[in-house]
Parts: sequence; C-alpha cells; structure tokens
Amino acid sequence: MLWQAGATVVTREAMSTRTMDISAWQRARSKLAPYAGIPLRLIVGYGFLAHGLAKWSKGPEVFASILQATNVPLPHFMAWVTIATEIICGIAFLLGVFVSLVSIPAVILLGVAIFTVHLPYGFSSIKLLSVNNGRAQFGPPGYECDLLYIACIVGIGLMSPSPSIGIDL
Repeated sequence: MLWQAGATVVTREAMSTRTMDISAWQRARSKLAPYAGIPLRLIVGYGFLAHGLAKWSKGPEVFASILQATNVPLPHFMAWVTIATEIICGIAFLLGVFVSLVSIPAVILLGVAIFTVHLPYGFSSIKLLSVNNGRAQFGPPGYECDLLYIACIVGIGLMSPSPSIGIDL
C-alpha cells in the first residue's frame, strides 16, 4: 500500500497505470500538436469566404450603400476592397497559403468592422429580442465574434505551418 485516503487505498500498480495513461496522453498530444491549427484555419477561412461571397452575391452596390449609411469614406471603393479581402483571405486560410501575410489585412478589416459597426452594440453577438412563430429574432451583433476571429488569426499566425497540409510562405 502506497497511501490511504479515507477508505480508498491506492497501490503502486494503480499509480503506475495512471502514470502510463498520462504518458500516453502526452505522447499523443505531442504527435497531434502540429495539426492543432488546421481546425482554426478551416473555420476562419470558411467564415471569411462565406462573408465575402455573400456580399458579392448581393452585389457590391448593396454593401456600398450600407457603408455609405455608416459614413465610411469612399463606400464603393471600400466595398470592393472588403469583398476582395474577405474572399482572398478566406481562400488563403483554407488552403494554408500565405497565412502570415493575409493575417494582416484580415485583422485590419475586423478592427475596422469593430469600430465602425459593432462597437455601439456592445460585446455580445447574441441579443435575443423576441420569438415569433417559433423563430428567434435577434438584434444587431456586438464585437464578440470579431474578437474571436482576431484571436484565432493571431493564434494561427503564431503556429508553425501544418506538416504537408498547407504552405505558409
């Protein structure tokens, strides 16, 4: 008997098994660590690409009118810049190419969105206003999701490229 806590007796064999379990977990973690950035890259890439394509499909003029209403200077030019940035950055994150390079305009774009659109609505991205016919109605989103995207992008930028999955130049 190694030690006794109340009625529970812990033997050397039990501690040895637990130690082996911990060692196995640590070995598995070290083998999988190089791939940790892949889920982040994929969700950030998909999010950027989906937002860029949504703006593109509705027409850049529609997004430009939204930018004009929020007093963004050069709204038509900025609409095109935003759409191009979201699509290019999204594809780059998905493919794992030029991740460090495209992280810069992606974070700038999110920062501009926080200060020009989301900041007045506070932190929370979910503001339940009502439920009509079994469907939730939400208010304008805060800056929470933008901060999550920025955190993911910073994390991706600090990680090493995934082995044989993506090329970060």
